[in-house]
Amino acid sequence: MSIRICLAPLRGISDALFRNTYARFFDGIDWAVTPFLTTTRGARIKPSQLAEVLPENNRRMPVTPQILSKTADHFIVLAEALHRLGYETVNWNLGCPYPMVAKKGRGSGLLHQPQVVEAFLERVVPNIRGRLSIKMRLGRFRTDEMERLLPLFNRFDLREIIIHPRTGIQMYDGEPDLAAFAQCLTLSHHTLVYNGDIVDLPSFSRVQGQFPSVKDWMIGRGAIVNPFLPGLIKGAHYDGEEAFRRFQQFHDALYHRYGQKLFGPSHLLNRMKGLWGYFSKAFYNGSVVRKKIHKTTKAIEYEAVVKRFFEEPPHWKDTQLGDEKETRSFE
Repeated sequence: MSIRICLAPLRGISDALFRNTYARFFDGIDWAVTPFLTTTRGARIKPSQLAEVLPENNRRMPVTPQILSKTADHFIVLAEALHRLGYETVNWNLGCPYPMVAKKGRGSGLLHQPQVVEAFLERVVPNIRGRLSIKMRLGRFRTDEMERLLPLFNRFDLREIIIHPRTGIQMYDGEPDLAAFAQCLTLSHHTLVYNGDIVDLPSFSRVQGQFPSVKDWMIGRGAIVNPFLPGLIKGAHYDGEEAFRRFQQFHDALYHRYGQKLFGPSHLLNRMKGLWGYFSKAFYNGSVVRKKIHKTTKAIEYEAVVKRFFEEPPHWKDTQLGDEKETRSFE
């Protein structure tokens, strides 16, 4: 059975520039769900709302636009605008766990209100061209909330359901509830995509071993920390030194392109510092370079720290390239 891997939406990280640059250097991602677009009142969509999903800005990696909304008519307007751009599928965000979103009845804040979800779908599904995908959690407050939602979803023609097996109030704490995900597989008639805590090859192998029938997988933080991970999952092998140089090229391309896009050095440094919060976790000496980068206040300081890092031998952690002997040899 062939495996398909989706890049998860990470707000502030996986924008179009990042996705396109990622696809230049790394293999394994089949498609991405974009960070959410928010709906607005009325029938007019501002061009700025669609800039991140314009087809000309997404040539290297297929994407499914994600919409955050609790109002069916507003959702339909934005979905129609996306369909006119050529998108045959849009994703409804029912998973965002952040309180500022959930407390307003959006994202995971809807999961404990099946009657509201049902009314939304009854209005949206017949009135959008193309198909609907859903990204959700097990519930807002309890995992058994999905026991009412998944049978409800079976009544509608959905492209897929992406499930992160935690509740909204858990945020990212605790372990994913794999027993609950197993129950989802029995309750749903739709294609299910697993999403949650796939951070290296061993963690993927453990979850895949438990759910051999699942062929679609969403990876977020793990693919940012180690952009070779999707390729490893699909059977690729990487030499530690060559991988380190490709990662360096990826970093340099991101730095250059964000330097052209963002306004001023402070915005550029903030973006790169955010990325190194992920990148650093792939290396034994990552916390050291991350702290040095965090202290930089000028581009020239940042460039000097990164230059020294890339001049050293690669210090990949054991699980990052899937070969303990190889990665150990570069300590």
